[in-house]
Amino acid sequence: MKQSKLVCALSLGLAAWAASSAVAAQDAAAPRVWIKFKEAPAAAAPTLSTRPQAILDQIASIVARSNERMSANVRGVNARLGQRKLGQATLHHRFEGLSRAVFTLPSRAALDSLRQDPSVESIEIDQPRYLLQQDTPVGIGQIQASAVWDADGDGALDAGAPTGAGIKVCVIDSGLKRAHEDLAGVAIAGSANVFGASWDSDTCGHGTHVAGTIAAAHNDKGVIGVSPGKVSLHIVKVFDGAECKPVLFASDNVAAVKKCEAAGAKVVNMSLGGPNRSSTEESEFKLAADRGTLVVAAAGNSAITPFPGTNLVNPPLYPASYPSVVSVAAVDSGDKRASFSEFNNQVDLAAPGVGVRSLGLSSSEPLKVGSATFPATVLTGSAASRASAGWVDGGLCKASSAAFKGKIVLCQRGEITFVDKVANAKSGGALGVAIYNNVDGEFAGSLSPASTLPATGISKASGEAILAGLAGQTMVVNGVLNVNDSSYAVMDGTSMASPHVAGAAAVVWSARPNATAQQVREALFTTARDIDAAGRDDNTGWGLVQVKAAIDELKRVVPAK
Repeated sequence: MKQSKLVCALSLGLAAWAASSAVAAQDAAAPRVWIKFKEAPAAAAPTLSTRPQAILDQIASIVARSNERMSANVRGVNARLGQRKLGQATLHHRFEGLSRAVFTLPSRAALDSLRQDPSVESIEIDQPRYLLQQDTPVGIGQIQASAVWDADGDGALDAGAPTGAGIKVCVIDSGLKRAHEDLAGVAIAGSANVFGASWDSDTCGHGTHVAGTIAAAHNDKGVIGVSPGKVSLHIVKVFDGAECKPVLFASDNVAAVKKCEAAGAKVVNMSLGGPNRSSTEESEFKLAADRGTLVVAAAGNSAITPFPGTNLVNPPLYPASYPSVVSVAAVDSGDKRASFSEFNNQVDLAAPGVGVRSLGLSSSEPLKVGSATFPATVLTGSAASRASAGWVDGGLCKASSAAFKGKIVLCQRGEITFVDKVANAKSGGALGVAIYNNVDGEFAGSLSPASTLPATGISKASGEAILAGLAGQTMVVNGVLNVNDSSYAVMDGTSMASPHVAGAAAVVWSARPNATAQQVREALFTTARDIDAAGRDDNTGWGLVQVKAAIDELKRVVPAK
């Protein structure tokens, strides 16, 4: 499975897999064990010769006796099992210096018998260990996706399990980095877009991240999607540019959905929106739903700060707030509504939207402090430059300070924006900024307007480690990104929550391809796990989407064809 740079935070899916495998090892019919043998009675310490050759001979004799004892103990295991008619053990390792050997025993009865053997001091299960490769993002387990297509937790797709195969999901976004390593083998096509650029390129990474959450392949790289690479994707590119900030209109949305329908998509994801309602757009989305298309959209990220370019805080966003569209709020790994996630009476479902790891366009250099390195993420809008200097603790960086001059400033996340933190550091003469999280895990942030200082984000644990033990060391912050086809990114937003639901809808629908869009929608709503106020609430709608439960409900309602 796939390697993650977030080794310090194993996903729930991988942890569950390891835990279940460890239990299996202890309960196995042929358990693999460490056996510690009782030590031989201590002999009187020999008087060592003063002659070099005699000393070597004495040491060789001691080693030989140790080997002989171990050989006798190993032979004794199988001799005693044979006498008791319990079969034979297979030897894997012998550790003379530890008085231990490792065997696979023929049965639990053999294990129980050897535990009572007078030559055995103790027996310990030889616990399984795994190469830390495939990273199943936390959200995949959180919404029960892996419980559907990897129910036994062995890391392989279960034969016949619903995976989204046969369902096409349309992603209306910033395009796609088609060459990404984690999209190999995924069926993908696309349509012309409003900019005329190719759909299979992505200049800001938003669409690639969204598509990865839906459909990253099941292989030995990176991450895995809600559908393990089995849905087909259709890409409609409607944003372009380094920051994906051109104006998109309601008519562009309508045209994009029509392209999705023409391509045969059953599910449409729209991690976009605006605060102004359009009656025509609303009517066209209703007609698309009536034709059998399930449209899923992000609820919005302006619960605290105004929607960009306005003074509107927590405004209903469209298309998410149209009744025919599934509006998705964001929650963290603890199932709490994300602080930025908008809340209103149109929110239908919730899904993971904090610290979501998916496909990226480029990788960040680690933050260096002395000889230590810490995983870092370049903030969007950071200067593409490198700074090296001593560092200073800026706390929350709520004000400038003369102590910042000529230094790299370490700031804690919180209370003011990233832009203000970096601006305060700059006004004090800082050369660069590193911001550490105020909750567990990494984070992604942006600076708008862009800064002339290099600025990166690091985890809470990394920041605390620097503060605790690396005072006086040189810090190197690097704002230069390495563009490649094997990068991964961590992002926050309802934009990241929405594709969890779109992917969930595809996997659920694949269990009953003859179901209608409305039946799939109702199955998702009625089986969502209630995580806020009882019943439907404005924070998380009907609750956290649950793939397995929705499949069970859909199968109950819709007979197999």
